[in-house]
Amino acid sequence: MSIPAEIHGQRYISLATFRKNGAAVYTPLWFAELNGKLYVKTRNDSGKYKRIRNNPSVKVAPCDMRGKITGPEFEATARILPHDQWNQANDAIKSKYWLARLPFWSSKNEFVEIDVSA
Repeated sequence: MSIPAEIHGQRYISLATFRKNGAAVYTPLWFAELNGKLYVKTRNDSGKYKRIRNNPSVKVAPCDMRGKITGPEFEATARILPHDQWNQANDAIKSKYWLARLPFWSSKNEFVEIDVSA
């Protein structure tokens, strides 16, 4: 699968994760593109991480830095990456966002792979 043109090259995506009652929770995120998939970094104690663990079905859409959706939404599947696959995701995010290179990130950070079924 390839990344939809509406998301390719954007600065932010809105990630919709779903609560157990089905309600969507939208979060604007930095992301990187690699091999036709999207990668994001999040803390393992965050709500979105817990919601992805419970339900890997998500939606992604291009958005601005405040989370205002600026294009179409796409169905996707999220997967928490095992530690041995973090390097590529981390390198891709660091190459896109210079602030991600600074060493103030939490030790609770983990990476999530998002497969957009366009």
